[in-house]
Amino acid sequence: MFNGTMTALVTPFADGAIDEDAFRAHIERQIEAGVDAIIPAGTTGEAATLSFDEHKRVIAIAVAQSAGRVPVIAGTGSNNTAESIELTQAAKALGADAALLISPYYNKPTQQGIVQHYRAVAKAVHLPQILYNVPGRTNSNLLPATVAQLADVPNIVGIKDATADMAQLVQTMDACDGKLEFYSGDDATVMPFMALGGQGVISVVSNIAPKSMRALTHAMLTGDWRTARAMQFAMAELNRCLFLEANPIPVKAACHALGWMRNELRLPLTPLSKGAYQALLEAMHVFDSGVERLEVVRH
Repeated sequence: MFNGTMTALVTPFADGAIDEDAFRAHIERQIEAGVDAIIPAGTTGEAATLSFDEHKRVIAIAVAQSAGRVPVIAGTGSNNTAESIELTQAAKALGADAALLISPYYNKPTQQGIVQHYRAVAKAVHLPQILYNVPGRTNSNLLPATVAQLADVPNIVGIKDATADMAQLVQTMDACDGKLEFYSGDDATVMPFMALGGQGVISVVSNIAPKSMRALTHAMLTGDWRTARAMQFAMAELNRCLFLEANPIPVKAACHALGWMRNELRLPLTPLSKGAYQALLEAMHVFDSGVERLEVVRH
């Protein structure tokens, strides 16, 4: 249903509020670069600090600004099943093409609890839904047998796998027997992920290097391994620096350095430390994938 490069959008803020102009400009920048889908209100979009009204507003802006030119996959996950249902209902009503739902965090549910959570949301809202496995944030791991159970739910169409565990990926793909699409959630391993059968990436780095990430994913989709390898290597240092501190701290700093938005986050997130910022700026200054360069305007 979805493939290629899908950007997990940052949410720009100005004086504590959503900077709607900067957000719309960022979406335009992504579409002009050729990304295949956009994801508002996910982890990279600081969804955990958005109010319900703000969360819905971010989705609404993305749907309106994209105007059908690319799919909008709305982040609607929560550690509360009822809240996930409400947000997913809102995403459907606002015109989103699909929903991305993180596994419930903090509560530490069992595998069966996770299954029941996703099934409840899927039953309540007839909208294509993508599971999101990111153990580093949820303190749970969607095991292959668990994903296989969920693959039988008709409107669960895919999974974003941010484990960077290729062995588990193979086991999960095998258990699902072609019933789900698989999307990488780890920019550093997109090429091997897609070589194993993944259809694309839900990416952080494509916020600032969308053309390069698109070149990588489309090369993989067409079997051009040489180009894909060149892009993966070209972005290696940029990828590393974008995760020196918790996402989205570095990518928000990078967007600011490019002159696109304020370097404003919401507590408990704080701006990138000086040493990490200098490393990120250096990586941005020297970045040249052959497809795009980054024009740093703020230091």
